[in-house]
Amino acid sequence: MQTFKISHPHQLNQTQFNEMVVALGYFDGVHKGHQAVIETAREQAQEKELKWGVMTFHPHPSVVLRKQQVPEAITPLDDKVDMISSLGADYLFIIEFSEAFSALEPQEFIDQYIIGLNVKHVVAGFDFSYGKLGKGTMESLPFHSRGQFEQTTVPKLKDFDRKISSTLIREVIRNGNVEYASKLLGRAYSGKGTVIHGEKRGRTIGFPTANIELNEGYITPPTGVYAVAVKIKDRMYKGVCNIGYKPTFHQEKALKPSVEVHIFDFHHEIYGENTEIYWYKRIRSEQKFNSIDELISQIAKDKQAAEEYFHEHS
Repeated sequence: MQTFKISHPHQLNQTQFNEMVVALGYFDGVHKGHQAVIETAREQAQEKELKWGVMTFHPHPSVVLRKQQVPEAITPLDDKVDMISSLGADYLFIIEFSEAFSALEPQEFIDQYIIGLNVKHVVAGFDFSYGKLGKGTMESLPFHSRGQFEQTTVPKLKDFDRKISSTLIREVIRNGNVEYASKLLGRAYSGKGTVIHGEKRGRTIGFPTANIELNEGYITPPTGVYAVAVKIKDRMYKGVCNIGYKPTFHQEKALKPSVEVHIFDFHHEIYGENTEIYWYKRIRSEQKFNSIDELISQIAKDKQAAEEYFHEHS
């Protein structure tokens, strides 16, 4: 996959590219709705015997348009690039969403970023908008196309009566419903991080843990205990994770919760290793215990609950 990071105004032109089909969208999460758009672009390209690509935007438009803080991402940019590459795209265009870019009139966007890049077919979701103030829509696209390309509009994808959207997925992750988030994403929600030194208390009570510092930009699920898997050196291991402030041991709350994973049947030193943690199911909320023995008993039950989950969902 060829990746182009483009700032406005760009110097690219039609002659640099094969005729292509392009999927348009922000694509945070590359969830089932996004996958439908991207898969439709791939199918159109196969049918027309053209190359195909994805055009996305960075940073999030709200940062530029409403001066808001960057929202936590379901998939930070590097993860999004990896996922789109895995879907087989020939091209990926990452457009810098700047004030200058946001000021483009709809026709200017189409002329410079669609017609100007040799796009012959556009695929986007029913609610995609483009140009200044989002005045361009899928309904206005045929007019702005100047007859230079065709389009396919992908309808709303729903789970029961709710539109599958990045907003909904962020909401359910923040509520701890990682199992439902996985259903909407089409895969387990995950985040990358590094194994760091912790308090090393787990090994003294029979449940050694890997303390994982997540990279910036991910949504951390709320405090509680989760059935998880972790990827270490390209191998997957199952485990049980506690996200929290360890109230049994600490009177004062830390600035942010720790993320600790007890990995099943694992006995290696992995400090400093890069890892990815996959959240499958929330088992319970965090709680304070009256004694260490009570905590040990509960951790054993949590481990059993996670093992049962993975046995049932093998």
